[in-house]
Amino acid sequence: MRPVHDKALALRDLHSGEPFVIPNPWDVGSARVLEALGFRALATTSSGFAFTLGCVDGGATLDDVVKHVAALNAATDLPVSVDLENGYGPSTEDAATAVMRVAEEAGAAGGSVEDWDPHGHLYEIGHAAERIAAAAEAVRARPLPFTLTARAENHIRGNPDLEDTIARLRAYEAAGADVLYAPGLTSSEEIRAVCEAVSKPVNVLALPGMTFAEIAEAGAQRVSVGGALTWVAVDAMAAVATSIRERGDFSGLRRSPPLGEWFS
Repeated sequence: MRPVHDKALALRDLHSGEPFVIPNPWDVGSARVLEALGFRALATTSSGFAFTLGCVDGGATLDDVVKHVAALNAATDLPVSVDLENGYGPSTEDAATAVMRVAEEAGAAGGSVEDWDPHGHLYEIGHAAERIAAAAEAVRARPLPFTLTARAENHIRGNPDLEDTIARLRAYEAAGADVLYAPGLTSSEEIRAVCEAVSKPVNVLALPGMTFAEIAEAGAQRVSVGGALTWVAVDAMAAVATSIRERGDFSGLRRSPPLGEWFS
């Protein structure tokens, strides 16, 4: 396997080159497939991983995530960035602990911390920035680079206030984030406004109505897909299984794909 140091450098360097897609595997098998298909980095999905545990998004613990990331890192030569949700706790110490654990115990090359508390509210902007600062300070003390992404959750939490989102991202940039991310932006105009308002690379969550070229042209450096690939697979399975149960129709079944080629 590629050394952890090389993976960390590779993820960092991707953010200063051409815009790229960082897809989100939900398990080791999907990570291996995405690597074989030619992607250059991977990001975990909290919702997709929770599904593998039989949970809804937010149901995995930090211990679960550390084990998951360690397995991904051992199975692929690609750098892995980790969806750390809110850092598994509201305090600055929680955010710092989360990034350090996935870096030190699982070999993660990067990770994201968001400003949404699972109890149902956004953190006040000052406290949210302090959490990012604590995470940044923790990983900067390590000898290896760690690409820290700060997420402003407004647009997927019922508060599509672009002005507040930009203010939050600017605060997180000042606090030490390497990448800025506001999932839920729905147009080129919104993406461009965010990208022009900050100086750090911006990650955009892909939507079916926009192409990679359109998102990159608006200024994004990185495009992720969240849990969407997981739901493509689950929807396909559920549709075929429903046909089997309701009609006895096995026509939707498929032979195994070329796993020997993908997993070689």
